[in-house]
Amino acid sequence: MNILVTGGAGFIGGHMAARHVADGHRVVVVDNLSTGRREKVPAEARLVEADVAQADLEPLLREESIEAISHHAAQIDVRHSVSDPVDDARSNVVGSLKLLEAARRAGVRRFLFASTGGALYGEPQGGRPSPEGHPTDPVSPYGCAKLAIEKYLHYYRAVHGFDVRVLRYANVYGPGQNGLGEAGVVAIFAEAILGGRTPKIRGDGGQTRDYVFVADVVETAARALASGKNGTWNVGTGVETSVNRLFELLARALDYSGAPEHVPPVPGEQRRSVLDGSAARRDFGLSAWTPFEEGIERTAEAFRAQRSAPV
Repeated sequence: MNILVTGGAGFIGGHMAARHVADGHRVVVVDNLSTGRREKVPAEARLVEADVAQADLEPLLREESIEAISHHAAQIDVRHSVSDPVDDARSNVVGSLKLLEAARRAGVRRFLFASTGGALYGEPQGGRPSPEGHPTDPVSPYGCAKLAIEKYLHYYRAVHGFDVRVLRYANVYGPGQNGLGEAGVVAIFAEAILGGRTPKIRGDGGQTRDYVFVADVVETAARALASGKNGTWNVGTGVETSVNRLFELLARALDYSGAPEHVPPVPGEQRRSVLDGSAARRDFGLSAWTPFEEGIERTAEAFRAQRSAPV
C-alpha cells in the first residue's frame, strides 16, 4: 500500500513511518520540519518538505498513487493554543481541511487521524477511565481544534465515503521524543537529568496522566489503518500515574539521586486524565499495553544512548 504520513519527521510520525516501511508499504512523508528532524524519516521513505496548512497536496497524492493517509502533523503545544488560538486553528483545523480536500479530489478515501484523549474529555467523570462515549468538553483551543477535525471527518465519511479511523491518544512517550518541541514530560525530565539540570514539577506533582508507550501507539495505528473498520478508539492504558511517580521511576532508571524543584502550577491545569483503551485492544487484537515501569526503563536507556552517541 502507498501511504502518506504527515508529520512523519516527528516523534510519533517518525515511528509510524518506520513501521509502515517495515511492513512493506511504500511511504511518503510530508513534514515542514518546524519541530521534526530529517533523521527520523526512514531512508526508504520519500520526504517532502511542506506545510499541510499551506501546500496543495493533491498533485503529490496523485503522483505517488497514495492509497491511505496517516495524519499526524499538528501544532501540539496546548499552551501555544491558549496564547494564540487563531494560529492553532490555522495549523490544525485549516491544515487538516486542506489535506481532506486534497484527498477528496485525488480519490484517497482511507484516512487515519491522530486525535487526543485527555484534551477532549477533561476530568474523567465517575472516577473511572474515560470511554469513547465520555462527554467531549475541551477547555483548550487545542482540544477544540481536534474535536472540530473529528466532526469534519464524520462529514467526509457520511458525504464523501471516506474510511475513517480516529485514534484518541493518551500521553505518548518513548524513545525519540523531543523534550523541547514536543513537550512530553518524560522527555523533558530525561533531558534535564542527563543535561545536569534540576527537573521542575509544576504544582504538587499529584496530577495524573495516562502514559502510553509509543510502540503500543504505533501497533494500534498500523492495525487500525490496515483494517476495514471505521470508528473512534482511545489509545490509552487505563492506568493513572502521577507526575511524582513518573519522576521517581525515571530518576531511578537514570541513577539520579537529586530532588525535583516544585514550581507554581499552570492555572486551570487538568488534574486527572485516564483513558479506557479496551475497545482498541478488542477490535484490533492487541495484548496488554506495555507496563509503565518497563516503558520508562526502555525510554531511559534510549535517552542515555542518545546522549553518549558521537555527534
